[in-house]
Amino acid sequence: MLLGGYLRPDLYGHIPTYIDRHGVDAGAELTEFEVAHVQAIKELIAEEDIDCDFSLTRTIDVWCNEAAAQKAKATYEMMMARKLSYMDNVHFVYGERAEGMQKLALPAGTLWPYKLVLHLLKSVIATGAANVQTYTPVTAVAPVHSDGWSVITPRGSIHTANVVHAQNAYVPGLLPEYVKNIVPCKGICCHITVPVGTHAPLLNNSYINRDTDGKGLSYLIPRADGCIIVGGASHLFRPFEEQWYNNIDDSVLIDAVKGSYDGYMQRTYHGWEESRAYVIYPFLSLPSPSFRYTTSRTTIMGYFFDSNPRVGHVPNKPGQYIIAGFNGHGTPVIWLAAKGLVEMTGMGKAFEEVSLPILLKTGRERIERAQGGPEGGDILAESYHWGKADENVDGIVNGT
Repeated sequence: MLLGGYLRPDLYGHIPTYIDRHGVDAGAELTEFEVAHVQAIKELIAEEDIDCDFSLTRTIDVWCNEAAAQKAKATYEMMMARKLSYMDNVHFVYGERAEGMQKLALPAGTLWPYKLVLHLLKSVIATGAANVQTYTPVTAVAPVHSDGWSVITPRGSIHTANVVHAQNAYVPGLLPEYVKNIVPCKGICCHITVPVGTHAPLLNNSYINRDTDGKGLSYLIPRADGCIIVGGASHLFRPFEEQWYNNIDDSVLIDAVKGSYDGYMQRTYHGWEESRAYVIYPFLSLPSPSFRYTTSRTTIMGYFFDSNPRVGHVPNKPGQYIIAGFNGHGTPVIWLAAKGLVEMTGMGKAFEEVSLPILLKTGRERIERAQGGPEGGDILAESYHWGKADENVDGIVNGT
C-alpha cells in the first residue's frame, strides 16, 4: 500500500466482456459504481481533512502499436454506440492529432493509499471502539455451539457474532472453499525519482502506456513531490507461472521482470532523457549519496477466477462475510463496497437491499463454478488477458 493509489474507473477495458457475459445493465452498473468512487473519495478526503496527495486528474491511455490501437478504437466505438452516459467523459484521439500515437482520456484520481488508510485507522482508534492487533495472525474461525464464531489467534480467542474476511489474496487460508476462486498473484510496482537537487519534468496526468509491440502495458502515477509510480509489465512474467501465480512470497522480486523499469522515464517521455531518473532495487546499495532511496517491489494481489470481486455473506456460514478479490483494481471498488457491507453486518440488510452491483455478489454457484472450472479461469486465460473472454471460461461464469 506504500505504492499504487490509482483511482481509475474501468470504463471500457473489461466492461465489454462483462456486458457479453451478463448483459448491458449489469456491466453498466459496475462501471457507474466505479465512477462514483472518484467523487465519494474526494468528499471523504475533504471532510476528514486527509493528507494523502489526492489529485483529480485525467488518465491518458496511450497506444504505440497500430494494430492494438485499431482494436481499442473499435472497442471505444462499440461502447459509444451503446449510448452509455459515462462514455460522454471518454475522449479518443486518433491520427495526426495524436502525434504518432493513439490516446484515450478519461476522468480519474490519484492518491497515496497508505496515508489514507493510516488516517482512517487513527480516527477509528480515537473513538475507543476498536482494538487493533498487529502481529496477531488468525489461525482459524470456528463455530461456537451457543452462537456466533470463535476467532482463534496465538494471543487467544475472540467470540463474535460477525466476522468479515478482508484479507484479499489470503482469504483461502481461512475459507478453503475460496481456494480456486481467489488466487494470490504477484505483481511489480516501482517508485522512480531523480537525484537530490534536481527537478523532474512535470507530468500533469496519469497514464496507461502500451508498448510498440502491442503486448506490454504499464501504468504511471505522478506524485506531487516529482516522484513517479510505475507498475505493470505482466507480459514479461506471465509465461513463468511459478514466479507469480498462486505465489505469496513477497520477499523477492519476480525474476522475469527485474530491471525492466530501469531507464523507463528516459526512454518513454520527452524531457526526461537527461533527468537521471532512477529505480533502486531492495537490498542494493545506493549509487551515491546524491540519490534519494526509492524502490521497486513485489505486491501480492487477490485475483478472482471470473475477474469480479466478492462481497457479501459467505455461503452456509451465517455471520461470516467477505470483501476480497480485487484483481489489483481495488481503489475504485473497495470504499463503497465496504460501505455496503457495513449495512449488511450492522443493519442486517441483504445484498439486494444495499447499493452494490450484482456482479460483486458472492454465492455458492460462483464458488462451485470456479471449483469445477479450468485452472485460473480469467487469470490464466491469455485471450481474456488481451481483452477478449476465453470461450471455455465464459461458459462457466456466464450468468449470476
